[in-house]
Amino acid sequence: MQIVNNRGLLLRVRNPAKITTAIPTSKQINNNDVLVRWGVDESRVLRNLNVKNVPSPILGKYDWPGRYTPFDHQKTTASFLTMNRRAFCFNEQGTGKTGSAIWASDFLMREKIIKRVLIICPLSIMESAWGGDLFNFAMHRKVDVAHGARKKRQAIINSDAEYIIINYDGVEIVRDEIANGGFDLIIADEATHYKNAQSKRWKVLNSLITPETWLWLMTGTPAAQSPVDAYGLAKLINPKGVPRFFGGFRELVMQKVTQFKWVPKSKAVDIVFHALQPAIRFTKEQCLDLPEMTYVKREVELTPQQKKYYTALRNQMVMVAGGEQITAANAAVNMNKLLQISCGAVYTDTGETVEFDIKNRYKVLREVIDESSQKVLVFVPFKHAIDLLKEKLTKDGITNEIIRGDVSASRRTQIFKDFQNKDDPRVLIIQPQAAAHGVTLTAANTIVWWGPVPSLETYAQANARVHRSGQTHPCTVVQLQGSKVEKRIYALLDERINVYTKMIDLYQDVLEL
Repeated sequence: MQIVNNRGLLLRVRNPAKITTAIPTSKQINNNDVLVRWGVDESRVLRNLNVKNVPSPILGKYDWPGRYTPFDHQKTTASFLTMNRRAFCFNEQGTGKTGSAIWASDFLMREKIIKRVLIICPLSIMESAWGGDLFNFAMHRKVDVAHGARKKRQAIINSDAEYIIINYDGVEIVRDEIANGGFDLIIADEATHYKNAQSKRWKVLNSLITPETWLWLMTGTPAAQSPVDAYGLAKLINPKGVPRFFGGFRELVMQKVTQFKWVPKSKAVDIVFHALQPAIRFTKEQCLDLPEMTYVKREVELTPQQKKYYTALRNQMVMVAGGEQITAANAAVNMNKLLQISCGAVYTDTGETVEFDIKNRYKVLREVIDESSQKVLVFVPFKHAIDLLKEKLTKDGITNEIIRGDVSASRRTQIFKDFQNKDDPRVLIIQPQAAAHGVTLTAANTIVWWGPVPSLETYAQANARVHRSGQTHPCTVVQLQGSKVEKRIYALLDERINVYTKMIDLYQDVLEL
């Protein structure tokens, strides 16, 4: 095979008539050579004819727009997606699979193969991940986020935006508008939310898929909890690859050992592998061009209760600021209370604790844990928030331990040892100051900041617990942010600025509307 130019492929085959019959626009040059237009449809036909090593035209006809140069594995992933109308992308968290999907879809638009894209993803990454990446990689496209009241969502769906971003549960709200919205490509990120084919969420998505619909399901952890989790995903992409009913699939991959207990069969891995096709997967280890540490922001909406207290405290701070000189010490105390509210528990002046509903923040944390291929560190600045989080993780069956100031030295040593050398605990909940120096926790490759700390040194040293000698996996740092004060502090930390040196400026910034 020879690439003549970005429009044509020259093939040397034994039976040219087979090619010219399947692709009428192709032209036989001599006895064995055929000139074929290098397009997506033609390349897919050639692959179906078992012509080997047919490249996607994206590799020769696309200029990869945007602010960043794609990594090799991103080009390979985008190439794979353009060649498959229905496909899985199982690239690990932190490998840049959103960028790959954006470039692939933009190329299909340029080729006039698709016109409009619906991106379904968690609420926490609609703006921070997909919105940000669409601006970075495809700023020439019209993008909008369908979130808010029903009428607002409907208006956005019915707009002329080429990319619409929506959260999972928002799809049902505007299902009819989506069905009539001209979406010919649907991308579902963190697609394990569709593992249950009996759920309403799954049925709504399935009802939107026609034979002409392109559908890409993306997750770094397919069937991580159980082989049966593959069933719902396979039914969307490869329905002929699994039995018609869930019970039949469960019988294939699981063995019943008691009335209520099933365990995976020895052949389960192979069955799941073949069911979840066509698929591509890159791990962080395979992506040699990735940075050693990737930073990701996740938006977390404060609950109504948190918003009420946050606004009341902020308004009080505005009144105080208008009547007296604010010192750095006073600013730090007040902003610490705003951070406490954001994290889930605030301490009153009398020493009492007011707890808040943390379901939104916890939901996002669970999404990160479920997507992580290794163990996870969760840094939580405040003691009472640690207790709330441990209770929720334990209730959900996620093994965890706590590291903070009131844990004895001998107990800490044992916890660190178990974390590094045993399957459990999967998660360590750590007060940053209690494990900022000298501890190796390379069994984890994901760090989640439940809330920020103002000390640049504490922040950097805490992140270094996983990013040190002995680490064999590229690492991801996830920042959960739901309030203005959190966003401002993370921004300073990202720029390697010690927050304490900017306390007064930060205080005034947070008080501005």
